[in-house]
Amino acid sequence: MELPYSLSELSHALRTRVLSPVGVTEALLGRIEDDETNAFITVAAGRAMEDAARAEAEIGAGEYRGPLHGVPVAIKDLVHTAGVRTTMASAFFKNFVPDNDAEVARRLGEAGAVLLGKTNTHEFAYGPTGDRSLFGPTLNPHDPGRITGGSSGGSGAAVATGLCYGAIGSDTGGSVRIPAALCGVVGMKPTFGRVGKSGVFPLAPTMDHVGPLTRTVEDNALMLSALAGYDPEDPYSVNLPGEDFARHLAHSIRGTVVGVPTDFYFEHVDTEVEARVREAVEVFRSLGAEVREIEIPNLWETLRAQRLTLAAEAYAVHEERLKTEPEKFDDHGLERLLKGEDLRAHRYANAQQRKLRSRREFEEVLGEVDAILAPSVPVPATEIGQRQISIEGHQEAVYSALTRLTGPTNMNGLPSLSVPCGTTASGLPVGLQIIGRSFDEATLYRFGHAYEGARGPAH
Repeated sequence: MELPYSLSELSHALRTRVLSPVGVTEALLGRIEDDETNAFITVAAGRAMEDAARAEAEIGAGEYRGPLHGVPVAIKDLVHTAGVRTTMASAFFKNFVPDNDAEVARRLGEAGAVLLGKTNTHEFAYGPTGDRSLFGPTLNPHDPGRITGGSSGGSGAAVATGLCYGAIGSDTGGSVRIPAALCGVVGMKPTFGRVGKSGVFPLAPTMDHVGPLTRTVEDNALMLSALAGYDPEDPYSVNLPGEDFARHLAHSIRGTVVGVPTDFYFEHVDTEVEARVREAVEVFRSLGAEVREIEIPNLWETLRAQRLTLAAEAYAVHEERLKTEPEKFDDHGLERLLKGEDLRAHRYANAQQRKLRSRREFEEVLGEVDAILAPSVPVPATEIGQRQISIEGHQEAVYSALTRLTGPTNMNGLPSLSVPCGTTASGLPVGLQIIGRSFDEATLYRFGHAYEGARGPAH
């Protein structure tokens, strides 16, 4: 079956009954059977066909729920789904079946989406490579010897290979944007508190975000419109009215101002990655945006505070498991978690002060520009199992390099969007990161859509 490329195109075909949810779902389940990326941990074929049949009947009866009605999607295997196994890619939960849906899973169900299954993740989401899972590594669709990025690597691979039309990921240090960049898809980390987290297994609760991965910017905006909203079971949820995040997509960016950092975001960056991002900046200039150099102070301090917060909170989440059954953890994850035990309390307190200052520092810059442009990840996808990398002579741990440019906005909670901006000479994707003001995701989508339209989506 010839299927549309984008979620929005599929949505139109389903609404007009050119295609049927049942037929599309059957076709995608067939693709998943042949998948070689290991994108899925659990395929919920029976549930998917039930969802599709229900959607088909509702659409046929004129009970159309909206753009996601009948659209097949996938959910990271960190998000509770009632009656569908949810493993966290860990031996601790390899047979766990929740009784209830997480808030985001419930919202997708209300929107009429079809759940295909649960995507692979780095164990407990504690890793940016996506190659440490109880169920094996996820393989990059562009080169199976390389990582997808993590921890939402299964979601990135599933979207990139056309196994689903959208997927849910979580992002604490970059875990939506990193696989989006390395797999060549669109990924949004919304403003902290924008999307409810109840029923999502925590990594670091004060920095965990949930967001969508899709093939196009418009698709991403449509998914976020369904996901966003107040979650009374999430203490960090912000009570704001629902939004149509696609509402500004048709607006020109002529006359706007984009900021390009002079340091940090372009330090220790692969030359091809920098070249693709600089080319993207010129596309914004050609679209009528003013390009202005900016400086954001204390970014290295913000990154260190983010990493300390992550280590401390991750240890707190797993303390009991670490004491009683440490042998069940992946050995690399265990080593990282145990480092959180000896952190000084005053350092964590200082890090929380840095969070507040970082928010103000970014907001001051964003008072002068409409969005900030930077690389999403400083390097293309590394090899599976690789743990050290040389970036133009700079030696760095792979985990450190992958999260270096995404971590600051996890700390301060500002929204950031990763969109594909070309490939390296060897065909590996590069991501452009667009950072904006708090709760202003619609503007980020506007900029991302304008750029995508000028250079074309990454087919």
